[in-house]
Amino acid sequence: MTPVELSRTVLHAVRRAVDDGELSVTVPERAVVSEPGPGGCGDFATTIALQLARPAGQPPLRVAEILRPRLAETAGIRDVVVTGPGFLNISLDAQADPVVGLVREIREKGTRYGYGDALAGQVVALRVPYEVRAEVVADAVVRMVGTQGGRATVEHGEPVNLRPVPAPEDPAPLGHDAAQWALLHPAPHDRPRITADHLVQRESNPLFRVRYAHARIRSLSRNAVRLGFTAEPGPIAHPAVTGPGTITESDAPNSGPITRPAATGPGTITRPDAPNSGPTPASPSSTPTGPRPTSAGPGATPNAPGATSDAQGATPTAPRPTPTVRPLLTPLADHPRVLTVAATHRAPDRLARHLVTVADAVLPLLPFVLPVGEEKPSAAHRARLALAEAAGTVLAGGLSLLGIDAPEHL
Repeated sequence: MTPVELSRTVLHAVRRAVDDGELSVTVPERAVVSEPGPGGCGDFATTIALQLARPAGQPPLRVAEILRPRLAETAGIRDVVVTGPGFLNISLDAQADPVVGLVREIREKGTRYGYGDALAGQVVALRVPYEVRAEVVADAVVRMVGTQGGRATVEHGEPVNLRPVPAPEDPAPLGHDAAQWALLHPAPHDRPRITADHLVQRESNPLFRVRYAHARIRSLSRNAVRLGFTAEPGPIAHPAVTGPGTITESDAPNSGPITRPAATGPGTITRPDAPNSGPTPASPSSTPTGPRPTSAGPGATPNAPGATSDAQGATPTAPRPTPTVRPLLTPLADHPRVLTVAATHRAPDRLARHLVTVADAVLPLLPFVLPVGEEKPSAAHRARLALAEAAGTVLAGGLSLLGIDAPEHL
């Protein structure tokens, strides 16, 4: 069950409560479903009870208790718990893995993931001044309106209805991609910065992080083929690393961060075309410290809890921690909504900032995609690659709508 499907399930529960006479409200158009916050539990949480409390004339906790049994009896939902002032925390069945469903949907739709019909049949007339930023914004809006089934036209002259703050100088010296980003990333009421910062290949440059994440994902896909495997949606956790002392997605309290090697964030930038897409830093919990013997000998160390070995008496290798994916799952699932809002409000800056969020969320996953050391390609590696490629698809589609190239190499 994907977050989008779960959102529809929540709305269906509201509609049933209204039909049964337990709630007297107008069923909203959408229900926000996100990862649980502090004190929450389960796979997802929704604030729909707090949203409906005032129009229903009932306390949020009462609204939550009305909706809880209707959600709990839905196929694919294992449990629903009410916490705080009325948060509904939803746990899914194992077979309703939201990662699998979302990745399959993105793989099926490709760069058209997020396209809808919110503006179907509408003609949006854009009247802009003769100014470079207005022209670039209008061009991006035309493409975004098309993703929602509408059609946009661009005209010049008064009265204008699209007038972003003009660029202080000609952005052409930045080159096409950096110039596009410099004009589209700031909100329309903000003055764009036309500086060389947009060309710097560092984590302080959001355009670099977005393009680097895409290039790194493409490099992982190429290296996976060289290692003999391809992407396939499935469980992210490796079944061999669920022994004592190993934290997995389902065991992590409140979906909190899981310990990773020190260099797994966007602050550690490696060249995407390096072998295995960049080295993973060695640590006692991630890589063996030396050659592994093939047979037991005098003084061989017995296996420790949670350790793995290829032969009896072999030096144990502690498993790598399982990467947490919920920080990535939320923006991927939210992409259709962001695209609709950006098209409806003529705001390509919302899409640009969303792409930065996706890039920052996927970068910590990438060091876990390929096997390291003596690891063999497994179903977990294929699933992680599929999730990374799904993020790459969203990044590529979003950059294309902004008129920016999504590089294979960087």
